Amino acid sequence: MAKKTNKKSFVVTKTPLRISFVGGGTDLPDFFNEYGGSVISTTIDKYIYVTAKRHNEIFDENFRISYSQTELKNSINEIENKIARECIKYVGIEPPLYISTISDLPAKSGLGSSSSFAVGLLNALYTLEEKKIDPNQLAEQACEIEINILNQKIGKQDQYAAAFGGFNHINFSRDNISIERIDLKETEIDLLFSHFILVWTKIERDANDILLKQNSTISKNLQNYFGIRDYVSRFKSTLHYVDLDTIANLASLLEESFQLKMELHSDIITPLISDMHSRIKQVGGIGGKLCGAGGGGFLLEVINPKLQSQLKDLYPDLSIQNINYEQNGSCVLAID
Repeated sequence: MAKKTNKKSFVVTKTPLRISFVGGGTDLPDFFNEYGGSVISTTIDKYIYVTAKRHNEIFDENFRISYSQTELKNSINEIENKIARECIKYVGIEPPLYISTISDLPAKSGLGSSSSFAVGLLNALYTLEEKKIDPNQLAEQACEIEINILNQKIGKQDQYAAAFGGFNHINFSRDNISIERIDLKETEIDLLFSHFILVWTKIERDANDILLKQNSTISKNLQNYFGIRDYVSRFKSTLHYVDLDTIANLASLLEESFQLKMELHSDIITPLISDMHSRIKQVGGIGGKLCGAGGGGFLLEVINPKLQSQLKDLYPDLSIQNINYEQNGSCVLAID
């Protein structure tokens, strides 16, 4: 007979994905520990859902982990999903345990899905154990797992975006990470997001592989990184009021900043992706960038809402997603 417990038996969390506008790359510890980093990003209405459940002891396995594949393991060290394995270890939760995850959008797409999964899973496991954890702790522990324990050569913006949610200016230094919410009126947010589309390149890539190469060349590309960071203050100052002129200016800043980022490494953009971006501009796109580390994933494009249906008709091969703003970070959807 199973032991009686006052702890929860079932938790579902919802954690947003994010788009990073400017400053990406300066959140890499190898850069910001020395020079300070800064990014502007927002969470969107696309999510990672994580279910954590105390597994019935009638099953043979101690751990059932379900994502794009299903793992049935008895030893925690046998779990192949690295983030799931290390989150379980970090929280110290005892088996038997069932974990499943599903995403609104493909993984490895430049929207911070791995970090959203880490944040969402930690949130679920702590809730299952009835341990309180705040957004800052969620973000820091996700960073600890991904960067220090798993030795992923990634930045720190995704974890903070997923934990806190919202439209934020995030500053990074060796000793501190600070988050300043960018407050816009609802009408301004609606106008801004109506001009955004995500275009799926159909290329999934491992950000760690690309960022590993970028990390190795930081010292050679310092001026590019300083330039990328400088676009953060320019982007932010443009956001004091959002109208059509503002959106055009923001689109130009996105484009210019991404041109600098492409100079960091030849793997960041491919001829296929460049062609997709050019086709969107021919229909009326006024600027954009590739999300995340590069090499694939989603293009973030700025285009008038009246032209978006024309784009879809003219290029039916393009997989286009409309997005909206999400002000909240990782939250508990269901609990029992």
